[in-house]
Formats: sequence, C-alpha cells, structure tokens
Amino acid sequence: MRAGILSDTHGLLRPEVLERLAGCDHLLHAGDVGDASLLDRLGRIAPVTAIRGNTDPGTSAAHLPERAVLDLAGLPVRMIHRREDIPAEWLKAARLIVFGHTHRPEIEWRGETLLLNPGGCGARRFRLPLTVAVVTIVEGRILPEILSVEPA
Repeated sequence: MRAGILSDTHGLLRPEVLERLAGCDHLLHAGDVGDASLLDRLGRIAPVTAIRGNTDPGTSAAHLPERAVLDLAGLPVRMIHRREDIPAEWLKAARLIVFGHTHRPEIEWRGETLLLNPGGCGARRFRLPLTVAVVTIVEGRILPEILSVEPA
C-alpha cells in the first residue's frame, strides 16, 4: 500500500502535488487545507482522510475534524495538525503519526512509531522547500519518502 501525505495547502493545490501523489491508494491531509474543494480534486486520485488546521476555522474546511484515527494496511495511524498537540498515548497506540503546521518536512522514528511531517506544499513559507510525503507499507514495514514538488 502507498499512502500520499500532504499538509498546509492553504487552498493551493499545485499540479506537481497531483503528479507526486498519483498511484497512491489513500491520501492523508494534515490540515490547513484552505479551500475544501481541493479535497475533491485529491479524491480523484484516492480516498482522502483530512483534518483541519489552525487556519481552517472560517474557511470551507472548518467542518473537518481536529484529529483522525484510522488503519492503513492493518497499521494504526493517527493524524493531528500540530506536533505539540500529539497525545502521549498515541506514541504507544500508533505505528504512524502524521502532523503538519511547520511547513518543514520531518521524519523521526520513536521505536516502532514513525512521526512524519510531509512539509508544506501550498504557498511557500520563508525559504522552506515545497514537499509531500509518500509512505509505502509492506508486510507491516513502513518506508517513508519526502518528495519535492518544486515547480519546473
């Protein structure tokens, strides 16, 4: 299974993002969606699980939940927008914890649990790269990748 992971689109869905996520089996959006209609566009690639971020109240994405709890390929997954809001019990309950907010890509292993921030792929923030992540799950193993979505 391949899961595409993105965050912080802020209403901007670049063609390069769609290209990198093509072929994924499921998509996770870790908040600051902006315009919720972009979730429909993502849904043409694969089923989407999305949460709201700190800039989503007052937008068409305000209805999204603050957290998501799901399984991917039999592995427990949790998603929240800000890393500092991760409940301590998630580190024992999940194999993959997805967050966003900082626009900075991050991969960190805590034992068997992967904490992953795909970075931001909407409007550029400071000099940070534009990125998404793809996680491949094979026989219980998680193989993460951070992919650039810099325009050509």
